[in-house]
Amino acid sequence: MKKTNKLLFALLISTSALAQTDSATIKKIFNDALTNGKSYSNLEYLCKKIGGRLAGSPQAQQAVEWTFKAMKEAGADTVYLQECMVPHWIRGEKEQAKVFTSNAKSFKTLPICALGGSIATPAEGLTANVIEAKGIEDLKRLGKENIQGKIVFFNEPMEPTFIATFHAYGKAVMQRWAGAKEAAKYGAVGVVVRSMTLAHDDNPHTGVMSYNDSITKIPACAISTNGADWLSNYIKTDKEAKFFFKMNCQTLPDEKSYNVIGEIYGSSKKDEIITVGGHLDAWDNGEGAHDDGAGIVQSIEIIRIYKALGLKPKCTIRAVAFMNEENGGRGGKKYVELAKLKNEKHIAAIESDAGGFTPRGFSSTMGAKQKAKLKSWKTLLEPYGLHDFEREGGGADIEPLNEELGTPILELMPDSQRYFDYHHTAIDTFEAVNRRELELGGASMAALIWLISENGL
Repeated sequence: MKKTNKLLFALLISTSALAQTDSATIKKIFNDALTNGKSYSNLEYLCKKIGGRLAGSPQAQQAVEWTFKAMKEAGADTVYLQECMVPHWIRGEKEQAKVFTSNAKSFKTLPICALGGSIATPAEGLTANVIEAKGIEDLKRLGKENIQGKIVFFNEPMEPTFIATFHAYGKAVMQRWAGAKEAAKYGAVGVVVRSMTLAHDDNPHTGVMSYNDSITKIPACAISTNGADWLSNYIKTDKEAKFFFKMNCQTLPDEKSYNVIGEIYGSSKKDEIITVGGHLDAWDNGEGAHDDGAGIVQSIEIIRIYKALGLKPKCTIRAVAFMNEENGGRGGKKYVELAKLKNEKHIAAIESDAGGFTPRGFSSTMGAKQKAKLKSWKTLLEPYGLHDFEREGGGADIEPLNEELGTPILELMPDSQRYFDYHHTAIDTFEAVNRRELELGGASMAALIWLISENGL
């Protein structure tokens, strides 16, 4: 046998042996998660003992303290806090909404919730005629003469034909984010936005919105999809109907908060960091189970799995509970700011922020060679239901790492069909999460992190 052929043969044998070792390790990871996993019990505590934990709230601080303790109990080599200043918006008393008929002899109550960051209505509430717009682009067609002094009702539904529901969300969500400031340009006095969901129910979905200091600020709320359908139909026949809503929300001064970080030190490449995380904050109207308690407990679980199995990754594994993803992204920005200051070497970052449903694969933003290597592991991960590695994207908290440091980023992709049934609602509770699906998500990230740590990316 020629020398070149001998070297090639030796390389193939070595590669095959490594693949077998990786396969055995991945099997151990999944076995442990599905028999001894703590994600579900941790999620129950986070949801039931703490609940909604919007940045700046007392509940957010309770969540910081609990996560610090949970990472220590999972076996992290070190746990520490990373300070960041966060916005502090509060919802206040429960919102009210009614539609009065044009003769003012009857009314219908509708389910609404304030959008995050909205100003309050006047103390007595706000009453005005309502005009429907099919998204922000429709404002120009309607014109100032039809909008002035009215409440704009944005009623662009999420597109039901998109199989990837996050694409449908992305297409429709601009009316929530920018609707108030755009409608105010035309003289609107308030905004009502159709909830961002494909479900037809009575659960309004909150979510962050924005203002421009140079444009008049007007109050903005979300209405449930059933409410939106009713309102749309009703104002076609009663064009002089009045919409009334009352909200008591306010923005307080920024508060000090923290990212919570737990590390497992790398065995041979301690200075090379793989970040894995989710966001610890959650909207105040629910328990933040899928968004994003799931990502938090799955990240803690990676520490527990590695320690329980005695796995010693080559790289340092850093689990991060990011603060303030929902209404500011301050935690992710602070994280990359300090990473740059310390000249840290981040070789990859993974986020779980798409719910605790059955994992299907990973989206990613990385170079072509790195993407090819990721796809080469498909045969190792496919037996566990992980088959989709084609899509682009990474979690919001880790996007700054890619933008500022060029770090390859990935996001766990669970099945998305039910996610927006719960997203930002009062029904995003612990009971909405399936134990086995949740534990599979933590194991999936633990397996991929192991492959990256041992083989590079």
